[in-house]
Amino acid sequence: MAENSGNDQGGAREGVVVVNINEVEHQQQKEATHNPKPMEKQDSLLSFSVPFLQKVFNSVTDVLFLEPYFLIFAGCASVAVNAQHDKAVTLTGIAIVWGLTVMVLVYSLGHISGAHFNPAVTIAFASCRRFPLKQVPAYVISQVMGSTLAAATLRLLFGLDHDVCSGKHNVFVGTLPSGSDFQSFVIEFIITFYLMFAISGVATDNRAIGELAGLAIGSTVLLNAIIAGPVSGASMNPGRSLGPAIVYNCYKGIWIYIAYIDKPLREITKSGSFLKTTRNGSSR
Repeated sequence: MAENSGNDQGGAREGVVVVNINEVEHQQQKEATHNPKPMEKQDSLLSFSVPFLQKVFNSVTDVLFLEPYFLIFAGCASVAVNAQHDKAVTLTGIAIVWGLTVMVLVYSLGHISGAHFNPAVTIAFASCRRFPLKQVPAYVISQVMGSTLAAATLRLLFGLDHDVCSGKHNVFVGTLPSGSDFQSFVIEFIITFYLMFAISGVATDNRAIGELAGLAIGSTVLLNAIIAGPVSGASMNPGRSLGPAIVYNCYKGIWIYIAYIDKPLREITKSGSFLKTTRNGSSR
């Protein structure tokens, strides 16, 4: 009796399974007759377009405009406010604004775009094969565009329509040498080397604490701004100087801030070689 009942139950179960499979197959055939393959095509299109659109959106907003725009807007706005409100911000305050802005951008957008808002850094990393060379033109153009748009925004907001190149109005948000061109060139070379050395130290060495990269780079910018601000404007960034120069049509001494753009290529290479030598020496 037990065996018969077991067989009956087993047969019943098998019957139930067969019926379920038939129902599933029937349902699939029914769906196939109504929507044969367009659904698969639609899914493939969605799976292709969504990541692509996200990538395009990120590259356009975060890389092409936001980073250089926010950097130049905040830093140059402190310069304009200081000039129009009886030195209320002071040199130290301007330097702090630049340093904090760099730090905030590194922490907020660095994980998306690598925090590329300086053409010198982008070209230097590309020369060391740490950044795709084919993307350099697009990044450099976007950095200059972001700087130009920020300078144009500040010109409209603060009414900076004077002849700033003549030196009669001290409201130029760009960079101008206060002394000789040679003096400004040398100090720009030194502070740019200092900045590139700090970036290469925290960004290319695995032993560095990555969480402190924004603090280290922002602090370097702050120190450089205090030291070189009164002398050359402490550009350290060709895009930072080109943007306001284009908006105000003031290219006085612009070569100082562009001529050294090829120097960081060798500077960061030497920095990387130094760090590599140090790492090999410590491993021994």
